[in-house]
This record gives sequence, C-alpha cells and structure tokens, in this order.
Amino acid sequence: MDLYRRVRLACHLENLSEREAAARFGISRETVRKMLAHSVPPGYRRSRPPKRPKLDPFTSIIDRILADDLAVHRKQRHTAKRIFERLRDEHGFDGGQTIVKDYVRERRRRQREMFVPLAHPPGHAQADFGEADVYIAGVKLRAHYFGMDLPHSDACFVKAYPAATTEAWLDGHNASFAFFGGVPQSILYDNDSCLVARILADGTRQRTRAFGGLQSHYLFEDRYGRPGKGNDKGKVEGLVGYARRNHMVPVPRFASWDAFNAHLEAACRKREYDVLRGHREPIGERFKRDREALGALPPAPFDACDKQAGRVNSQSLVRYRSNDYSVPVAYGHREVWVRGYVHEVVIGCGVEVIARHPRSYEHEDFVFDPIHYLPLLEKKIGALDQAAPLQGWDLPKAFPTLRRLLEARMGKAGKREYVQVLRLTETFDLQDLHGAVRDALHLGAIGYDAVKHLVLCRIERRPPKLDLDVYPYLPRARVARTATASYMSLLGGGAS
Repeated sequence: MDLYRRVRLACHLENLSEREAAARFGISRETVRKMLAHSVPPGYRRSRPPKRPKLDPFTSIIDRILADDLAVHRKQRHTAKRIFERLRDEHGFDGGQTIVKDYVRERRRRQREMFVPLAHPPGHAQADFGEADVYIAGVKLRAHYFGMDLPHSDACFVKAYPAATTEAWLDGHNASFAFFGGVPQSILYDNDSCLVARILADGTRQRTRAFGGLQSHYLFEDRYGRPGKGNDKGKVEGLVGYARRNHMVPVPRFASWDAFNAHLEAACRKREYDVLRGHREPIGERFKRDREALGALPPAPFDACDKQAGRVNSQSLVRYRSNDYSVPVAYGHREVWVRGYVHEVVIGCGVEVIARHPRSYEHEDFVFDPIHYLPLLEKKIGALDQAAPLQGWDLPKAFPTLRRLLEARMGKAGKREYVQVLRLTETFDLQDLHGAVRDALHLGAIGYDAVKHLVLCRIERRPPKLDLDVYPYLPRARVARTATASYMSLLGGGAS
C-alpha cells in the first residue's frame, strides 16, 4: 500500500510520466497504469469465469440433483461428497472432489432464500408448537409446548402438553387469550392437520370442525404460511427456540404438568421487562399498544375438547385414540359420545355424563373404574379374583380383612356380600365407607347390612342401633334389673 501511495503521488503531484514512474520504482508501466486508475488496490478481478474442463460437462447433472433435493426432507438431501460419488460411479467423472465441493457450495449459496424486513402492527399474533424433553413426577416425557407471540411487542405465552393434539391447540388458545387479556385480530399458523383439514386447489384452507368452532367462538381471522415454510411465521419460530434454550435447558423436572406450566407462565411475565435488540422500550411497554388493539374476550372460554362418537363394547369399554375407557355396565352396547380434553376423557349417553377418566397418552392402554363393574361382578361372582378392573385397586387394609371374615363365615355367598359392600362406593364416599367397615370389624358386625347401617350413621352423625337378632354371633352383655332393696342396702351401708 505504501508503494501504491508513492507511485500515485509521483505521477499526480510531480507530473512523472508512466515510463519515468516505472523506472524510478522498478515496476512495469502496466502496473503504473493500474495504480493510477484506482485510488486503492482493487484486488484480483476475473475478466471471465474460470474454465473447468473436467467439471463443466457434469454441471447440469449437479444442478438437477440440487433442484430435486428441494422437494425431499432436508435430512435426506445430498452432501457434496455424495454428489461427487454419484458423478464418479454413475457418470464416469474422473475429476477431484474439491472442485465438486466448491461448485456445490456456490450453487447452494445462490439458492438461499432472501427475506423482506416486515413491520408488525399491534393486535396480531402467530402460534405454533415446539418439542422438548421434561421430567414429570420423575418420568422422562416428550413435552409439546404451545407458543403464541404478538410480533408488535414480542409479548409471548408458552404452555406445555403431553401431546400436540386438537384439544391441546384449543386449550392453548384459551390460555393465551386469558393471559393477554384479549383476542388478537388475526393469528398466523402453519398448515397443521389439527387446524387445516384440506388445502383446496386455489389455496383456500378448509378448517377442521374443532378449529372452526374455536374461531367462531372468539371471532379472529386465521392466516397461514406456505406449506413447509416455517420462516413465514418467524416470530413464533423464534419464540419456540427461545423457550427451549432458556426454559428447558437443563431438562426441567416438575411434580406435575400444572407445576411446569406455572413456571413457564411466570417466565413469560418476567420477560416483559426485557428490552430487545432494535428497541428502546421493554416488551411490557410495547405490549400496552398490543392490548389496546385486542378484541374483547367472550363471557366463557371455548370448550377445548375433541368430540367423537363411540359405542360401548361387550366388556363395557369405549375406544378413544387407541385407548379403551370403561363405562358402567348398564350402558353396554349403547351409542355414546366422547369428549377428549388435555387431561381428562368424558363419556356420556344422551344428556347424561356416565364416566370421567384421567387421559392416557399410552398406546392401546386400558383405563378402568372398578366401580363400573361391581354390578356385573355381583352376578358373576366367580370372576371376582380375576377381574382386570379390580387389579391395582388400592383399597384400605380393612376391606381385605372384611372379605376374609365374610368368606370364612358364608363361603361363596360371603364373596357376593363383599361385592355388595364395595357397591356402596356407588353412593357413598370411600372415606366414609372405610370408617364404617372399621366400625363393623370393631363391633364384630360382619355383614353388608351392618356396614350400610354404620355408614349411614356416620353421614347422619347419629349413634348406631344394630338389631342383635340379625347378628346372633355378636357378644351380648346380660344386665339384670336393679331391685329397690339392693339400692336401699347401699344407702344403709350394708353393702360389702
């Protein structure tokens, strides 16, 4: 650079000719001419593209491979090494691997998409799901977390679910709108099957029944990105990554989903104090403009559930999402409806709810309520010991003791009477029934009638009055009537 400066000073200020400058500095006149044409060294510049005699006949093949790769999963696209191997093995290429890598790198650079910076008016949102591992009650699970972002202010809401199901989408909207205190004017989505049933030829989205109901309830506009183009909703994509890096590293450990979601909600509120790059106001201040543009919440949230029809089979089970849930045997072989919530499955017949179960996310699982099968077991008492619904029913120790005593006294009839005692759980709380069974064991009143009488006395808070003629095996105390003479003898001090 120093030589460059001295040559230009000599020619422009001292009026040296190109020949004289070349002689003074020991360089060619062509070099002097280039120095005078540019104030700083222009660097090496090609006058024409480089010739690649070995590669040029194969560039069209490479271009076709790269174009075809755009239509396949990104993890199954060709590497430069794989392209080189195919050229060598399938097309007889005898050049080196480096020139192939250089060509592929340049072509892929030109294929990269460019983006236009966007301005986001207040009152609009984007929504999506992400995934991360989490320990819930000591069990490692894959969490699917719903995220909603308001691009104008970058205010956000995140909530985790066991699966990204229809009901999780619906519940995520309920929770987000309650968190923001209003309904966005529009929400941008990808083309998830829980939301979009079909994309028509003209690009119009045909919504699913559940999502259409949600939109009708809250009255917001839905917008969609291009299929397979997550960058169309870059704000919420960034939120998904931010939540994973900041709230799920290291792997979170919580006692329940509710505890995990309470942590995530607190983190979203804390983030409102952050000032992001390119802004001078914290998120919370900008969110005030978003809140003013949000629509009003309806009086009640949307019923966030997946609704299906079902039929009770011969084992009093209803199938929902590959899992079987029990209903009372009285509804066997009847048509029922099923509502799947995030953490609960509700089954009904007509206008009556006949069963509620915790939601199972296993595959081909059986979820029983033992009480549903007690009327049938009373008739088919021989199946008592092998009844699957009763396996794992954690009853207090007093119940097995009662059964043992009933069977010892009555044999097979004792089993049936024990089931009758269990059927009291259809009417009474298990805690009250447990207390009645303990009282019966203490009194030696081993029987269904005695237990029923004792549980009623507990609930009505009155002393029990057992008919001893019904229970001849109870110990009886014989108390003689006191004579007046005996009483007088006590007053006279005659008693010894």
